Amino acid sequence: MTEVVLNILGVVFLWFAIEYCLRHQTAESLDDASLMPFADDPEVARRVEAATGKRINAVVPEELEKGWESLEI
Repeated sequence: MTEVVLNILGVVFLWFAIEYCLRHQTAESLDDASLMPFADDPEVARRVEAATGKRINAVVPEELEKGWESLEI
């Protein structure tokens, strides 16, 4: 019986901890965070935009400077 009560208390504690951590988040900020993994690849960002209809602020990766492509260590 004690084990069941402790399990229930653990789940309740976890629930309140997650609610506390996410208390200042809005639906828009959580939605933007879910699209961040696609922001560094413009081609994938375009495909996700077409599939979801949501705007992704894609960042174009920096080009390598001349001479850095074949750097051997």
